Amino acid sequence: MVALWPHHTPKATPDDGPPRSLGRVVAVSEQTCPRGRQGPCGSVAVRLDSGHQVTTDIPSGPGAVRPSPGDNVVLYLLQDSPGGPTGYSIVDYQRSKPLWLLAVVFVLAVIAFGRWRGLTALAGLVVTFAVLLIFMVPAILDGRSPVAVAVVGAAAIMLTVLYLTHGFNPTTTVAVAGTLVSLTVTAALSAIATAVAHLSGVADDTSSYLTITQGDVNMRGLLLAGIVIGSLGVLDDVTVTQSATVTELAAANPGYGFRQLYGSATRIGRAHIASVINTIVLAYAGASLPLMLLFASGGTPVSQLLTGELVAQELVRSAVGTIGLITAVPITTALAAAVAARRATPQPQPVPRRGAWTAAE
Repeated sequence: MVALWPHHTPKATPDDGPPRSLGRVVAVSEQTCPRGRQGPCGSVAVRLDSGHQVTTDIPSGPGAVRPSPGDNVVLYLLQDSPGGPTGYSIVDYQRSKPLWLLAVVFVLAVIAFGRWRGLTALAGLVVTFAVLLIFMVPAILDGRSPVAVAVVGAAAIMLTVLYLTHGFNPTTTVAVAGTLVSLTVTAALSAIATAVAHLSGVADDTSSYLTITQGDVNMRGLLLAGIVIGSLGVLDDVTVTQSATVTELAAANPGYGFRQLYGSATRIGRAHIASVINTIVLAYAGASLPLMLLFASGGTPVSQLLTGELVAQELVRSAVGTIGLITAVPITTALAAAVAARRATPQPQPVPRRGAWTAAE
């Protein structure tokens, strides 16, 4: 992490866009639109936070704001030409208050259910964002290898968050070891899959814009980094669950050896993986639903849809992440079973009575 730490991160330059103002909608006056113009038409009176009241047209077009009295909105001060007349345009809603309210409800729900464990989980969330924003993003912008940054950053997140949330104990240590091995497998598989599928990492408007503005960023490496980081969140869930399962099985059945612990925990892991696989697919499908509707309405053949880079990139991401999860179950379970079997107290075997019937007879 020290070797990859960014030293010459370019400073962000402010966007020279139109001046931005905040205000509250006072009144909305709708009118009949002229022939050939799509609605809605009319005017909106907005009182700016500075105290001035301005009037602007009702926004129109796909996704435009539909203001109502009392709404808090964002406005841009527009100028038709240098020295020409200026006017305001409503471009978005103010969402700070509802987002802060949702954040407070989220924190209270976590603490109410998890108590001390919930507090440590929130602290781990802060650590995750700190590593992402202070180390990983600046390091990639500084020209470091995105894959190396992702693996090192993910390892730092995992080591800090798992021990902070679950404590320093053999169960957590086994989960950490299993996650590290599985994360390495996932990184290797993602590198092979993206190379074989000839994925460039430039598949949408965002990645294209990033290529134009930050030409030094390795876009294929950035794709691999995204796969590694995205897999970590589910990997630590599976590894912690498997490690804790083996620990509880060993405590409930002191006479179990490695084979019994491994077999029982693996059966639980199979059920867990079956549910997680569906969760991953549904998560990607939900995020790509507008794209799927667009392709479906355009009559694009399924073969062309699946082999296009935009969809193929998500398929590779899902498949590699799932394979990484599958490898995490036997690896973590074997490590946990080996540790638990060494710590288990051997139980004396019952001695058959003389003359008792046995299976051998």
